[in-house]
Amino acid sequence: MAARPPMGWNSWDSYGLTITEPQFRENVAVLAKTLKPFGWNYAVIDEGWFLKNPQDRPTPEKLQFELDANGRYIPVPSRFPSAIDHDENTGFVALGAFVHAQGLKFGIHIVRGIPRESVDRNLPVAGSHFTAKDVADTADACPWDPTNWGVRDTPAGQAWYDSLLQQYASWGIDYLKVDCISDHPYKPTEIRMLHRAIVKTGRPIILSLSPGPTSPGIAKELIPYAQMWRISDDFWDYWKNPKTFPRSLHGQFELAAAWSAYAKPETWPDADMLPLGYLGPIPGEGEARDSRLTHDEQRTLLTLWSMARSPLILGANLTKLDEWTTKLLTNRDILDVNQFGHDQRQAAVEGDALAWTSSGKGNVRYLALFNLGDQEKTIKHAYAFYNLPGSSYSSRELWTERTTGRSEQFTVTLPPHGCALLELKP
Repeated sequence: MAARPPMGWNSWDSYGLTITEPQFRENVAVLAKTLKPFGWNYAVIDEGWFLKNPQDRPTPEKLQFELDANGRYIPVPSRFPSAIDHDENTGFVALGAFVHAQGLKFGIHIVRGIPRESVDRNLPVAGSHFTAKDVADTADACPWDPTNWGVRDTPAGQAWYDSLLQQYASWGIDYLKVDCISDHPYKPTEIRMLHRAIVKTGRPIILSLSPGPTSPGIAKELIPYAQMWRISDDFWDYWKNPKTFPRSLHGQFELAAAWSAYAKPETWPDADMLPLGYLGPIPGEGEARDSRLTHDEQRTLLTLWSMARSPLILGANLTKLDEWTTKLLTNRDILDVNQFGHDQRQAAVEGDALAWTSSGKGNVRYLALFNLGDQEKTIKHAYAFYNLPGSSYSSRELWTERTTGRSEQFTVTLPPHGCALLELKP
């Protein structure tokens, strides 16, 4: 399912809780036409597709939900009109078929657990003799989400997740992002229940766990069950953030290095979505805006994610994709580092200068150099300094296409917060 890091688009960074079907279809059309040829192939609707009044999220007691007869969230018809077929809400069947017709894969976001309203009404669990009150652990609420209760690790709890995944499989879901499950709090029993439910469907559905920071100490527990998990709390378009939330680009380097050894087929530590391009009209954080990151910082972001082999999930409003951002996202050489690299690691830290190495196809090696400082920096070293297997290389810088002849050393000058990514051939 995930032999390489997943690539695609998610609605959260530009639409928050509010995306509608017309907006989603417009973004999917651009994704299919402009980005799919370069490997971007997942289209994901993030949180809130079942909320009738997402604007009232700050006052949870006012929220209204769309539920089916078995207590499961379904799309709100006023926001997703294709859900209605012959006066019946058929969920995302039609929208999933539309995504697949573009040659793309379809994903949704959920918060772990069972809707509190379903428990209040004690609705039946599809395909079982259980009801919602048999399922719910009302002592286990997500600390930052008011919609659901936790699920008991019992046959009733498993029946609940089985019913969800059967429904999602019938919608054509290829990617399921589950929140409030990999950290604050970490819920290993529900991760395992979700995994078992996915297996029962017979459909290859990627399981993406959120939020972070997931602890590397539990990596071996996650690897059998999920293909992606967040390594940090929410990441947004800050170089540095004086607050602890959200995460900044500068702060991601340490976490990416700690997780780099775990990035391999089927298991991808996730450094979070890419807040690039135009983020609006209603982003999940802050006001509508062009990304706060400078062009140098955006190249640094994509270089770090590519060297670390993080999933690449874009947050831009694709209907407002500008030429510069498009060129950034369609640099095939950079994307190949992400998709086909291996043996990735942080190779050196010298004050504000960081270096990563990885291996590519054949004898190709990659050397990424980062300047985390606020002043221009020149880095000069022999390639042997980074424990590369050869003593001399010819190089090509993958952002500028600048080439150099064979040498045992290099000199690179980096702007503040900038980077260089060298493709090395012996």
